[in-house]
Amino acid sequence: MKKIAIISIILSLIAIAGEAFIFATQRDDDDKVYQEAIRRDYRVFSPIVPETLYYAGERVPTELFYVHEGIDRELTSIMYQQLNTQLVIKRASRYFPEIDSILQSMGMPRDLRYVCVTESSLTNATSPAKAKGFWQFMEGTAKQYGLEVSDEIDMRFDYVAETKAACEYMRYLYDRFNSWTLSAAAYNRGHNGLAKQQNEQQSDSYYDMYLNTETSRYVYRILAYKIILENPQDYGFYVRKCDQYPQIPYTTAKLSGQNIDLIEYARQQNCPYKVFKMMNPWLISDKLRNPRGNTYTVKIPTEYNREKIVGKKDTSILTKV
Repeated sequence: MKKIAIISIILSLIAIAGEAFIFATQRDDDDKVYQEAIRRDYRVFSPIVPETLYYAGERVPTELFYVHEGIDRELTSIMYQQLNTQLVIKRASRYFPEIDSILQSMGMPRDLRYVCVTESSLTNATSPAKAKGFWQFMEGTAKQYGLEVSDEIDMRFDYVAETKAACEYMRYLYDRFNSWTLSAAAYNRGHNGLAKQQNEQQSDSYYDMYLNTETSRYVYRILAYKIILENPQDYGFYVRKCDQYPQIPYTTAKLSGQNIDLIEYARQQNCPYKVFKMMNPWLISDKLRNPRGNTYTVKIPTEYNREKIVGKKDTSILTKV
């Protein structure tokens, strides 16, 4: 009986070993199939940094290895943040026409549009430091450049008004630094902080200055957005023109008086309150006390049907924003 038991144990061990060998072999085969599928179906591309690049008419020295790598880092980051970048491309069609028109009318370079993209992704964002709007103005700077900020009104959320204020501020920075690139860096770092570093390092080039991490990446991020938005397909973004967010047609109306119920006002304008707030986000609450009796201009949309706003469905792929 002992011999039979011993033989049974030995046979069991052989069977277990055989199964383990088969399992290991099968696992190796599965791994090979999986690895081949990765090689065949999954691709991660490194973005191409243009050899020739300008920001607001100023040449970017991409031949310098640290400049090349700085742009490459931001291109890679934005390229693989597909959700946010895709939305930026779609929003650009709604907001860029008016932003570009303001920049042109105020004699500012068109490339400044990429500053607000970098600041807020074309949304009325609020930062941890309480900077707000497309251009991320702090309250003090906003008031300095004529934007009303109170418990009831925050004109930083009016991207048209804030764009005009940003142009005035950028012009001041340019007059101080004589460079749009340094002006962009100062927009992020603060003009006194950048001037101090410029003084200490005796440098007139943003690209040669040693700065804090955020500012040292800031201009490269602006450049990366410029590159991708001007060449979306080259970086893997295929957006049909009909899928972009359209400009909303609107008319304007005057808002005056005191203790105004904005929900009721919107109803009187035959406008859903939700849409009224979307068009006029600078009105903070649903009541406007307006103790000074100011008169404000509000936007009232004239069309809500997307098909009518967009017009003929254009399924061609966007090549440039």
